[in-house]
Amino acid sequence: MNTQVWLLGAGPGDPELITLKAARLLAQAEVVLLDDLVNPQLLEHCPQARIIRVGKRGGCRSTPQAFINRLMLRYARQGKRLVRLKGGDPCIFGRAGEEAAWLIERSVGCEIVNGITAGLAGATQCGIPLTLRDISRGVTLVTAHTRDDSSLNWQALAQGGTTLVVYMGVARLAEIQQGLLQGGMPAATPVAMIERASLPQQRQHSCRLDQLCTAASAFNLQSPAVLVIGEVVAAMHGQLPAIDSLSA
Repeated sequence: MNTQVWLLGAGPGDPELITLKAARLLAQAEVVLLDDLVNPQLLEHCPQARIIRVGKRGGCRSTPQAFINRLMLRYARQGKRLVRLKGGDPCIFGRAGEEAAWLIERSVGCEIVNGITAGLAGATQCGIPLTLRDISRGVTLVTAHTRDDSSLNWQALAQGGTTLVVYMGVARLAEIQQGLLQGGMPAATPVAMIERASLPQQRQHSCRLDQLCTAASAFNLQSPAVLVIGEVVAAMHGQLPAIDSLSA
């Protein structure tokens, strides 16, 4: 099955964090379906392409997924080189798996091209390693926003022993804080709030888990943002002039 559609990760926002493969495929694209969180500077790689905006953001008016699927199928059957350009990595809360399965069921060849996800980029910009020997042997990525509005297993996350990165959690900070505390995570666990990861407008602030809601309100945390929760936030704190001091 020949590839007709590329599900391509645009990275977290910094236009220099796109991969060489992604830039090459954009330069060859005839049609680009563009998500909201993609930096518009990346369109400089594809001046020849038709750009169709198909934004999907929680709490905002979004393009229905069924309509996006029909667009992909239409242009693929017309023989167009189609790129579906998604913010971050298409397989990290980007629906690439769903879209690939839908296309393959209809005999449309597709390829997923990875991008750097916002949780990793934001943490790195703050000098926070998501894993650190003797402190964190793993990382767990979760989204606080679910289609059925169900709650996560906070106890399992609290006791998992890994760095926790929470996407799409700005509207559910109280649930995150309460769920992790009730699940057994120590109140003094450090949390980094990172807004607009990797962009010049990136903002960051840190606090204890039991101060999360109060600190986020004072900081006026806005979406898009990620939370990094775990001892790695404080482990290299003495080397991080960019991040605010952890409260005692």
